[in-house]
Amino acid sequence: MINLTLLIPAKQEAESLPIVLKELEKFDCHKLIVMDKDDVETVSAIKQFKCEILFQNRKGYGSALIEGINKINTDYLCIFNADGSFDPKYLNQMLEKCEKQEDFVFASRYSLNGKTDDDTFLTFLGNKVFTAIGNIFFRLKIHDILFTYVLGRASSFKDLNLKNYDFRFCVELPIKAKRTNKKYTNIGSHERKRIKGIKKVNEFKDGFLILVELFRLFFKN
Repeated sequence: MINLTLLIPAKQEAESLPIVLKELEKFDCHKLIVMDKDDVETVSAIKQFKCEILFQNRKGYGSALIEGINKINTDYLCIFNADGSFDPKYLNQMLEKCEKQEDFVFASRYSLNGKTDDDTFLTFLGNKVFTAIGNIFFRLKIHDILFTYVLGRASSFKDLNLKNYDFRFCVELPIKAKRTNKKYTNIGSHERKRIKGIKKVNEFKDGFLILVELFRLFFKN
């Protein structure tokens, strides 16, 4: 897995990120943490781990990922949460699938053998609605459009020219992958209960922005 970088956006994850990095020590891959420079507690909490830290220029979940994507030089990268909800046991499977001519592998909580211990009713309902819209409007074959446990070729990520600096990134990624004729597949995965902290997503505000983005992208082309 030496050609893989785990792209880990972090925001106030001083309690969870050290546990996540400890679990990841058995994986021979690069770890790139992207965070705000003012998040001194998280920086201090992970100083003993072998990882690279990138301070993002613009606030926002999407900004952290875009700036990280642009910095990565390995052949493959995987977006990986800092809160402990992503299980790294799927990394080998995702990488193997990607190496077999896939551009992206999307993990899903709602595919066969998938499940979640962290979803709320509102996030579950919103995801089902947004996934249905994405599959109807854009002819996607995605089972879990808001779940960003995604592994892919770094060059394919960069080809998408992603722009959204907030959680709209979640829907922009698969839609642009489809529109640029990238090859992708889904696997089932288990979303674990987060170790500490609360969801960074505001179900109403971010949900509205994501809905607007889906319609914007639909009418753009």
